[in-house]
Amino acid sequence: MSRVELYTDGACLGNPGPGGWAVLLRHRGHERELHGGEADTTNNRMELMAVIRGLEALRKPCMVELTTDSQYVMRGAQEWLTGWISRKWRTASGDPVKNRDLWERLHAAMVSHKVEWKWVRGHQGHIENERVDVLARQAAEAAREEIR
Repeated sequence: MSRVELYTDGACLGNPGPGGWAVLLRHRGHERELHGGEADTTNNRMELMAVIRGLEALRKPCMVELTTDSQYVMRGAQEWLTGWISRKWRTASGDPVKNRDLWERLHAAMVSHKVEWKWVRGHQGHIENERVDVLARQAAEAAREEIR
C-alpha cells in the first residue's frame, strides 16, 4: 500500500460567505495541489471539502498521513462519525447532523484508505499548512469575484 501525505485547509470570507478549500498531496517526492471554491458556504464545509477532495483524488488504496488544522473534521472523522451513522445521522442529543451530505461523502472516501490523522495549529508556521491556507484563501477570493 502506497504512503501519501495529505495536507488540507478550508477558508471562508465571512461565515457563511464565499469559501475555498485546498489540498497538497505528496507521494514519493512528487507534489500535487488541488483547490476550489463556492460562492456561499461555511468554513466547516470548506474544511470537509478539502479532506474529501484530497482522498477522492487517490486512485488506489493508500496509507494516508492526513494533516489538518480543523479539530471539527478530525474529531468528526475519528470520534463522532461512527455514532452518527449508528443513530441514523443524529447527534447524541438527537439533532440532525450538520453537513451530513459532506460527512457521508467523507465516510465513503475514507473506506478504502488507512488514514492517520494529524492536527496542527493553524497560522503557526507549519510550511505545508501555510501553503494550503494561501491556496484556500485564493480560492475563496476567486469565488467572491465570481459573485460580483
